[in-house]
Amino acid sequence: MTISAEFLITSLIVVASPGTGALYTIAAGLSRGSRASLIAAFGSTLGIVPHMAAAIVGLAALLHTSAVAFQTFKYLGVAYLLYMAWKTLGERGPLSVEAEVGARSALQMTVTGVLINILNPKLSIFFLAFLPQFVSADDAHPLGRMVELSAIFMLMTFVVFAIYGLFASWLRDHVVTRPKVLTWMRRSFAAAFVALGAKLATAER
Repeated sequence: MTISAEFLITSLIVVASPGTGALYTIAAGLSRGSRASLIAAFGSTLGIVPHMAAAIVGLAALLHTSAVAFQTFKYLGVAYLLYMAWKTLGERGPLSVEAEVGARSALQMTVTGVLINILNPKLSIFFLAFLPQFVSADDAHPLGRMVELSAIFMLMTFVVFAIYGLFASWLRDHVVTRPKVLTWMRRSFAAAFVALGAKLATAER
């Protein structure tokens, strides 16, 4: 099966656009280094799976047609983003500076990355509208085609997020050695999470 250039370009634009997953990955790279950024990128990418699965089996249509389901899911996402903003301001939050990332911390980071993307109903609706555009009506195996496109999208997501995170980790030495810069960074990322939460709160189906 061939992959169209339109799909790759559109996917790259969507993936590269700043969002909660990218923001979380950058924060991990700045505060905890390259390994943490890759863990955050993996968790954020993993959080896309439920949305793609929902789109493939048609469950995303429920969010599109049910105002109650959409609003419930949306405000859970808003609440979590505000929680992330509050945690970011603290010394033990996503921007806590650590020399190493232990097994427990790695699991926590992965779960956080997953939750950040799971609690966004717009992703399910996006994939419901996005994936079918690149599946031909006369395709013999449309389900397999959608799974293939989803896998490519996820790979692109991980690669782009990893690049963001690794670049952030490269800047890390200029941040962690300067308390004032770290404080400014925490406030900036907290404000960004609040802004993303506000954007999600005003989102319509």
